[in-house]
Amino acid sequence: MLGLLLQNQGLDVHIYEKADRNVNRSRGGSLDIHHDTGQLPLAEAGLLDEFKALARFEGEDTKIVDKQGHIYFEEDAEGEGGRPEIDRGELCDLIQNKIEPERIHYGYKFESMDTLEDGKVKVHFHHSDNFNQIEQKETEVFDLVIGSDGAFSKVRPFLADTDIIYTGVSFIELSVPDVHTQYPDLAEYNKNGKMMGLGGDQLILGQLNGDGRIVVYVAYELDRDQLDEYKALDNEALKARILEEFQDWDEELLKYIKYADDNIMFRRIYRLPIGFEWQHQSNVTLIGDAAHLMSPFAGEGVNMALYDAYMLAHAIANHSNQTEQIDFDKALAEYEKNMYESSKERAKESQENLETFFREDAPEVMANFFIEGQKMLEAQNQQSNQ
Repeated sequence: MLGLLLQNQGLDVHIYEKADRNVNRSRGGSLDIHHDTGQLPLAEAGLLDEFKALARFEGEDTKIVDKQGHIYFEEDAEGEGGRPEIDRGELCDLIQNKIEPERIHYGYKFESMDTLEDGKVKVHFHHSDNFNQIEQKETEVFDLVIGSDGAFSKVRPFLADTDIIYTGVSFIELSVPDVHTQYPDLAEYNKNGKMMGLGGDQLILGQLNGDGRIVVYVAYELDRDQLDEYKALDNEALKARILEEFQDWDEELLKYIKYADDNIMFRRIYRLPIGFEWQHQSNVTLIGDAAHLMSPFAGEGVNMALYDAYMLAHAIANHSNQTEQIDFDKALAEYEKNMYESSKERAKESQENLETFFREDAPEVMANFFIEGQKMLEAQNQQSNQ
């Protein structure tokens, strides 16, 4: 997103991607893109109409139940809401297809970087090109380096000596394919959006994706190394263990596990310290999870990443003069100030939500949260119609 916005400003921007050209095919999962953050850069880039054509507004359907299957909150989305769903790969392709192909370089693994005497940055890469059978070291020199390399960022250590923190929560990600055809009973139960089964120290979360599958997150409060016990099991034994651990859950909820195929992933949930900042430099900065990793329990990670791109592109434009000279020092100072402020609030919300989801009274608390949100939205709509 940032590359597209800077390209549209006429800047010589280049994106170095560790994966190959087919990376988007495996970027699964559904994302809810918020109107006040994630959608802003899409509008700026002229992609909002195309985004809305792909997005699933019905994906805002929400159901909250306890482990006995008692429903505490259920809402069927109507019209265009403020947080429509879109599959991650579709969103990546939508943006990437607008970027000039020569600006994206695949198979480049970041290794290190050095600041040169003139203030520019030399970056050292290991370049792998399987198609042309290339394995070699390469260096490139830039005026500005932006680390958008995620939770385990290799650029972050050049700005701060801060480690990410394990939240105490781990996910086992399952997938129920072609649910409408193969498992219409589960499709009817889940509806078009997300189902939250909340049961104290265990969760079952289901989200319908655009390709007709339900992505299922079985979540536990676990010590960090305990997830390795699950990873060591074959798929049949793993599902048997999960079903045993959830044996007192309602049968409708157990279908999310019983119907799952063999596409299984394991995820430890990490975060950066809330309010994390680094020592400002004039030639290096961070965006997205590299800058403010947070848990997924507020749906803010991708939205903050997109909003970072929006804020940084604006800051660079604000400090460009008519001779096309950019004061990167001032631009990064402006961006980082705004980013720290916005991301701190979202990170705090994400951590509070994580803690709430694993409370014994989570179904009631989360239901009240959504009900209050409905009331606020209705009041806002009434005011705008007056």
